[in-house]
Amino acid sequence: MSSPPAPELTQLLHEWSQGRADALPRLMELVYPELHRIAARHLSRERVGHTLQPTALVSEAYMRLAQQQPGKQWSNRTHFFAVAARVVRAVLVDHARARGAAKRGDGAVGVELDEMHGSVPAPAVDLLDLDAALVELEAMNAEQSRIVELRYFAGLSIDETAEALAISPSSVKRGWLAAKTWIRRRLDGDLAGA
Repeated sequence: MSSPPAPELTQLLHEWSQGRADALPRLMELVYPELHRIAARHLSRERVGHTLQPTALVSEAYMRLAQQQPGKQWSNRTHFFAVAARVVRAVLVDHARARGAAKRGDGAVGVELDEMHGSVPAPAVDLLDLDAALVELEAMNAEQSRIVELRYFAGLSIDETAEALAISPSSVKRGWLAAKTWIRRRLDGDLAGA
């Protein structure tokens, strides 16, 4: 992840947390390039002819972030991008639902959860199926679900994910591998009850 200047970003996050409405536009100007990169990366996996563009995704994420509670405490840039990951996920899922993506394959995206086979293209996965799997995973193991959300939706590194969750990088690596394996099995229908 490219990094907006950490001290300036942290200062703007604190100002916004303290209720200074003018901090949000300055904050968004600072993080816009990174949010746009995240949005473009996700939308490049969508089916051809997808109607949501990176700028629209970032704009919707901005609107949702702006509606956050005024007193919400943002500790640092990693925490902000962790929240942004959840918002981006929600926007993408809401968009998929709104366009009637309940039909099999309509919301297919190339989910690259299986990075250990880097040369093998990721199979197409329905975004709504992925979201449902993440909801199930969260009920069983909230930490693993958050790891996937931070790594996949925010593009955080292992170390950034560890910082955001206040766990060790080795715990992130183990959780990431376990979560990817579980999700792949769930999406392939290999789990009982799936």
